[in-house]
Amino acid sequence: MSSDFGKHLRIQLFGQSHSEALGVVIDGLPAGIEPDMDRILHWLKRRAPGGSALSSPRKEPDLPEILSGLAEGKTCGAPLCAIFRNKDTRSEDYDALKHIPRPGHADYTAYMKTGGANDIRGGGHFSARLTAPLVFAGALCAQLLEEKDIFLGAHIRSIGPLEDRPFDPVHIMRKELDTLKIADFPVLDPTAGHKMKDYILETAARKDSVGGIVECCVLGLPPGLGEPIFDGLENRISAAVFGIPAVKGIEFGDGFETARSTGSVNNDAFFCEAGQIRTKTNHNGGILGGLASGMPLIFRAAFKPTPSIGLPQDSVDLSTGQNTTLTVKGRHDPCVVPRAVPCVEAAAAIALYDLCLGDRR
Repeated sequence: MSSDFGKHLRIQLFGQSHSEALGVVIDGLPAGIEPDMDRILHWLKRRAPGGSALSSPRKEPDLPEILSGLAEGKTCGAPLCAIFRNKDTRSEDYDALKHIPRPGHADYTAYMKTGGANDIRGGGHFSARLTAPLVFAGALCAQLLEEKDIFLGAHIRSIGPLEDRPFDPVHIMRKELDTLKIADFPVLDPTAGHKMKDYILETAARKDSVGGIVECCVLGLPPGLGEPIFDGLENRISAAVFGIPAVKGIEFGDGFETARSTGSVNNDAFFCEAGQIRTKTNHNGGILGGLASGMPLIFRAAFKPTPSIGLPQDSVDLSTGQNTTLTVKGRHDPCVVPRAVPCVEAAAAIALYDLCLGDRR
């Protein structure tokens, strides 16, 4: 299976939700970089489960063990390998799922791909547990992007029918992105955030789950960064973001709303200010022709509701071909969106740093 990403910076994720450990290999990092471990641990804490009733009660320390790639605390040119040991697994919760796939999950498709040899425990290699090493790599890439004066951040744009206010696509400031990273529930409107929390808890009480949207912004991208056709900013960011389990859609700028617009409205008019070319609006989300325009890059990722719910669901026993009813046990997020915010930031950071390393401007 393909679990690697990148052309100039290559990352490969490995492991399963309940294996002894899981991790990431990062190849292509410049030598002499000192990873900011406090920063990386903070990103991992934002993603970690067990922090509140809004997430899975599974508790993992998520302390990375760096096995290679560092010498005296700095990158040495060799591939960097970091692992996360799984400490709080309850594999017995998945015994009944060996031949009965959960609706909406990758159980059935993985079963068919591997001839039934897939690891069903916790979703195996398809689990969101794999986002721990993804966030590790992304936090490191975000550190390197900041050295180039490129900054990113994200917030919960919506939970079910409830919405936070969107980023200002023209005037967003770095301070706003930094504030979101230290918030326990990253929204721009605290009142909307309280309503979202209540909605998640009410949904969980019904043994159901809910989806939502994460909106991400990148500041400081130099105009012209990216490649045309197949390696544009949209292409590469989308490929990385779709590596996050439960992502079902992505849009940039006004996205699908542009289909309802007209050219006179959707075109972002140029003007010069203090020697810099800018646009008066940002309907295109900071990207034109796959290349950065110099305006804030804005995109949104849609997450489906968690497939593992406590309500009875129809399924099939694959060993007998008989229809059956399944009630999922185990520990699962009633909504993945709050923990997905740093995952979206990480995926974007990896894609953008890879593009920066290959920049031919």
